Amino acid sequence: MTCMAAAGAATPAVADSVPVGVPLDAVKTTLGVDTPRVATAVPVPVVGAPEAPRHHTGDLLPSPILPSMPITTQLGSTLVGAPVPNLLGDPKTDAEGSLESPATDLLARTPGAVVGAPLTMPDGSNYGIPNLTTPKLGLTAPELIGAPSALLGLR
Repeated sequence: MTCMAAAGAATPAVADSVPVGVPLDAVKTTLGVDTPRVATAVPVPVVGAPEAPRHHTGDLLPSPILPSMPITTQLGSTLVGAPVPNLLGDPKTDAEGSLESPATDLLARTPGAVVGAPLTMPDGSNYGIPNLTTPKLGLTAPELIGAPSALLGLR
């Protein structure tokens, strides 16, 4: 028995990040000091399809033998606001400092493995028998791509 989805059926929504408010009210009531307001978002990583191995001329095994996996996520928007009392020594100059980081996309790739066989391709000058060669072993470099930024302000 096969189950087919109706054309135009809604797929489940995937959140880029989950908003989180950091509760600091207990510190304010316990210590009697003004506390900062912190609001941020927890990133939700999404794993993509692995890179397909490619065959190269002269190699018996595909490269990379263990493909790298792309993982994308969104660093959610973060806002930290804190009271700054008596900025210039006068209560009239009370202000609020803020640190804001807008949401940004982030892409990471896991390392992959490259393995070479200890044999060459069949050698015509050796009656079609492969020659021995030094096997190769290596890792591809992991990647991290993104452009996070932050804004510092005083109101």
